[in-house]
Amino acid sequence: RALPMNLYHIQWKFRDEVRPRFGVMRGREFLMKDAYSFDLNEAEARIAYNKMFVSYLKTFARMGLTAIPMEADTGPIGGDMSHEFIILADTGESGVYFHKDWLKTDLVTDIDYSADLEPIINNFTKIYARTDEKHDPNNCPVRKEDLVEKRGVEVGHIFYFGTKYSKAMGASVSGPNGKSLNLHMGSYGIGVSRLVGGIIEASHDEKGIIWPEEVAPFDIAIINLNPGNSLVDDLSEKLYRLGLKNRHDCLYDDSNDSAGGKLATMDLIGIPWQLVIGPRGLKKNIIELKHRKSGSVSEISPDKAIEFISNQGSLSL
Repeated sequence: RALPMNLYHIQWKFRDEVRPRFGVMRGREFLMKDAYSFDLNEAEARIAYNKMFVSYLKTFARMGLTAIPMEADTGPIGGDMSHEFIILADTGESGVYFHKDWLKTDLVTDIDYSADLEPIINNFTKIYARTDEKHDPNNCPVRKEDLVEKRGVEVGHIFYFGTKYSKAMGASVSGPNGKSLNLHMGSYGIGVSRLVGGIIEASHDEKGIIWPEEVAPFDIAIINLNPGNSLVDDLSEKLYRLGLKNRHDCLYDDSNDSAGGKLATMDLIGIPWQLVIGPRGLKKNIIELKHRKSGSVSEISPDKAIEFISNQGSLSL
């Protein structure tokens, strides 16, 4: 009666990695989210698998990422079904192959988890997408001109392994008819610390990181170009306090670094929005507002800056 059941934990793990590489993406210490599903039969286990499949797509989409689910090798974990969730990045550790239609597929959809998710899953998985372990160039159903070969970063992996482990461990329950049944199990992992590296690899330019707004460590940077100037200090600190009051994560730079150094540092850090306040601009009643992702710079009045940062929702001009 306790089934279906889904248990999860998030904790630091350690792996005796022979050759650590790719920074936080493959190290000996990493933060991992693990979940495990337990069901009475394969049909119910598939429902649990489908729910997690869709949840992963929605989770990565909320982070500003497009993660392509790819049929993957189950490896030493074993099982009958496995999908990796890959975000595309030129420096990714994995080779991936997929139909070009994936590049225009919308992975975000409204989901009713109580409904039959199988058609939705089939809609995603019918388009060819394979990791290099599963891709067979001699038997690939996709025409060469439609096949895209890229590098990617694995950010999630889900498995259905049936009764492989429940049989070995004697994990059984009494079924509806009183007979003993081995549990059908699935496992679902997201590399939480690995995601940081994956996001950076997938979202950067020659100047530095471009954090998706959903996961940025700060929403907005307030850059004081001339600390000690009372007009600049007063307005910068006012904007900083207003930002915090309206529940924005603000980073205030009132260091003595050069103006160019400050601007370069903020581009490197990759905070989505920058408000740049300097004495020359204030003489003209102007503040610069920069959007890191698009690179667009707008000249706005201090009153407009106050209105901008006083918005309690998502920041937008």
